[in-house]
Parts: sequence; C-alpha cells; structure tokens
Amino acid sequence: GTSAFMDQLEGEDSDMALIGKFGVGFYSAFMVADKVAVVSVKAGEKQAWSWESDGGGSYSIAPVEDAATRGTAITLHLRKDAKEFLETPRLHHIIKTYSDHIALPIVLHGAEADAEAKTVNTAQALWTRPRKDIKPEQYTEFYHHSGHLFDEPWLTIHNRVEGKIEYTNLLFIPSTKPFDLFQPDRKTHIKLYVKRVFITDDCEDLMPPYLRFMRGIVDSEDMPLNISREMLQNNPMVSKIRTGLVKRVLGELERKSKKDPEAYAVFWENFGAVIKEGIYESDEYRDRLLGLCRAHSTAGDGLIALDDYVARMKDGQDAIYYITGDSRDGVARSPQIEAFRAKGVEVLLLADPVDEFWVTRVETYSEKPFKSVTQGGLDLSAIADDDKAGDDKADEAAPDAEMDKLIALFKLTLEDEVKDVRVSMRLTDSPCCLVADEGDMDMHLARLLQQHQGYDGAAKRVFEVNPKHPLVKILAKRVSKDGSGDDLADAARLLLDQARIVEGEQLPDQAAFAKRLSRFIEMGLGG
Repeated sequence: GTSAFMDQLEGEDSDMALIGKFGVGFYSAFMVADKVAVVSVKAGEKQAWSWESDGGGSYSIAPVEDAATRGTAITLHLRKDAKEFLETPRLHHIIKTYSDHIALPIVLHGAEADAEAKTVNTAQALWTRPRKDIKPEQYTEFYHHSGHLFDEPWLTIHNRVEGKIEYTNLLFIPSTKPFDLFQPDRKTHIKLYVKRVFITDDCEDLMPPYLRFMRGIVDSEDMPLNISREMLQNNPMVSKIRTGLVKRVLGELERKSKKDPEAYAVFWENFGAVIKEGIYESDEYRDRLLGLCRAHSTAGDGLIALDDYVARMKDGQDAIYYITGDSRDGVARSPQIEAFRAKGVEVLLLADPVDEFWVTRVETYSEKPFKSVTQGGLDLSAIADDDKAGDDKADEAAPDAEMDKLIALFKLTLEDEVKDVRVSMRLTDSPCCLVADEGDMDMHLARLLQQHQGYDGAAKRVFEVNPKHPLVKILAKRVSKDGSGDDLADAARLLLDQARIVEGEQLPDQAAFAKRLSRFIEMGLGG
C-alpha cells in the first residue's frame, strides 16, 4: 500500500519518508497470531470499523458500536507456540530494546485485570538533550544501560553533526577491558538508531574493528526507518558517519593524551594493543594512530610516545630500535639489548602480538626506520659511548686468531642447527645469543606463526658469540691449544641450548641437554 501511494506521488514535490513499504509489521503479526483484529475510528467521524483476518488471504470489515471515540486498537490472537509474547518480562525486554527512546510512552498492562498499568519506555532520548543539561551520573546510567557494562566510562563523547548528513552520537570509552575485547570476530558495539528508533547493533561498517572497545549509539536523521541490514552494507551515508566518528574519537584521544598523560597511560594499557591493529590496517589514519602510540622502553618504567623517542635519539643513531617478545620483563632482560644499554641507546620494549606486524608495515616514523635488535648485522660504532654507562672499561676480547678457530669449530659442530656462527657486537654480559639474519623473518614473529598457524618455513638462526665473555675466552684458548674435541663440541651445543632457553624456545633434545649439563658440572667439581 505504501509503495502504491508513493507511485501516486511520483512527479509531485514530495520528499515524504514513509514506512511500511515492505509490510514487515503486517507479516510479523501473522507470524505469531492466527487471527488479527483492528478497530479504528477515522479522524472527524464517530463510526468505528473493525477489520479482521486469519491471514489466509481474505478479511472482513464491519461497523462497530460502542468503540472508542478515537485511535486504533490492534488485537492479536496468539498461536500456542507464541505464548511467550504474553509474558510480561518478554514484552518488557522487547519494548526496552527497540522502543525505549521514541517520544511516545508505551504502557504495559499486567496479565491480571487489576494489575497496574506501567509506562515501560523512557520516552525520551538522552542524546537529544543539550550536553549542558545532562549530569555526569545520567551519562553513566545510560552507559550502563546501553553498553551492558558496570564500570565508569573513561571518556564520554557527545555531539551533534549537521550539514549534508545529520546525526547525533553518544559514545563512551570504558575504563576497563570488556570481556570480549579480543574475540576473533572483533565485533563492534555501536548501536544504530534512526529518529530514536533502534535499528541494529550489528552494523560493522559504522566503526572500524580497531575501535571496537567503544560503546554507545549513533542516531541518524537521514536514513529511512525501514532500512535493512543489507542496505546498510557499503552504504555511502554509513561511510560518511564512520569517517566522522573515527575523526572525532581520534581527536578526543589526542587531546586527552596531551592534557592528561597519566590518564591516557591507563587507557593505553587497556586498549593500546587494539589501537595498534589500526596502525597495521588503516592507511588513512596510520599517522594519527602512530602519534597516539605509546610504548615502554629501556629508558624507564613509564610509557613514551614515538615523538619522545625520536627527540632523544643519540648522535649518530639513525634508527628506532625495538625488541619484541611475549612479555615486557622478558624482553627487558634479553641479551640482544646489552650493547644498547652499554651505549645508552633507548630500545622500545614491545610485548603485544600485534607489534610484530605493525612495525614491519610502518617501516619508518619521522623519517627514521624501525629496526629490530634481534635481526641482521649490528653496527653501533657511529654512536658515541654513554658517559653514564659506567666508568669500568670493557674486558679485553679473546685474540682474533683464537676466536677464528673457535668460530670454525662451532660452525662445524652446529652446521645442521644454525645458519651461521659469528662474533657478536651486541653482547656485553651474556656469552651467546640467537638472531635472525638480515632479510630473514624476525624470530619472535616466526615463533608466533609457528605456534598459531603451524608455520614451518622460518630460516635457521645466526648464533652469535661474545668474545669478551670469560667462558668464551676459555673455550677459545682451549681450542687454540688442544684443537677440537668432544668436550668442546658439547660446550658448543650447551651454549646453543642456553641461547634457545633465553629466547623461550623448546629444546629439540632435552634429555641430551641434561646429560651434557650434568657432565660439565661433574667436570667443574673435579669429578
């Protein structure tokens, strides 16, 4: 009927937004009822009329005496399998979900005849009121009601947009992590309303997945009330709203990060890993997201911005150095950063799984490339020594001739297990470590892929040996004096297994490692 009426208006100057085109209300009534009766009085008349149908294709119309003097009454005779819609809690839930904020009161009468009638919906949309008239506790109450969360909102964003498209948004950032933050579906939680009528809470195009911690609503004045989920997909109006929402959220976060760094640090600890997904995914907003990025570093316990890191780079430093791993404490103790500590060069400590991906996608920041301290050859010779690193001079390294023989022995012994054996420039306290060769996949990334996707294509590692470590100097002297032997071969394997343990890897032969370790302890004790 609505479609035919619109056809009649075609060509006239009319932009009426009418609902009912698809007959959803009509058909939904017969989904639960085997008989529908409508009694209505036409405006300005006294005679009421009744329309009845069982949904079989026919209907009857008859005059009604003693009917109400105005309005319409619709009576559904429910089928046996639809009796749940007679239950007060079920009706209460439906009304609160879909019609809580429309401007008309919805009164629910109890099942008993003498039950008190009660208005169920609020009949007012909080977001339509001016911000100055809304108290903080009212925002919090709405946040609890709409977001189904029980903490206090960390940030509230309420504004109205006017222009080519008109909409109002009332958004919240939680103060704690929602339980479903890292669900695989990465579902967003922004509810879409049209003229205060709830449409859907599953419009994935309304907010990007890397802002899925946001809660709240968007109310559009321009969309039709009968818009379907299919019509929302790739909808240009939804795309414009999404752009406006993202810019607004990022702008509020930028202001918060500058105005209250301590509060922003709390936000970052909760949702930084999710924001970094956007650094990887979003070409449009990558620069702004990088500006919001915070990280721990070897310079202290607090979070720092990338701009702070670049501002205090040492003379001669041409890269932003980082290390990735499973935990901040673990990477902070990694042997690969020993030379950086000795030089006073700051290293970013990245412990979120997504860190492996966004740093390789970004490549540079402020024209400074990102470089993993566990990958490729390392040359810090252009960076001046840190005067605050200590007054003690570094121990002398083993002679080159002795080291050459030890390296040759290690290469021969470990040729099936490592890609190469080299003298390390990154170690100061540890005897050895494993690194990825230049151009190879970072070790932590390879380990993540192996754990979660069964990846088995990672290249072998490079085994680096510290020529200044007392143990290495003893081994170098032994091989120079006595040549190769089983003890020295076992020492090479023990050191390799030690490097694997430090990296958090499983040993390929734990029983053999235990036997070699016991034998060396026995030898050391004079057995």
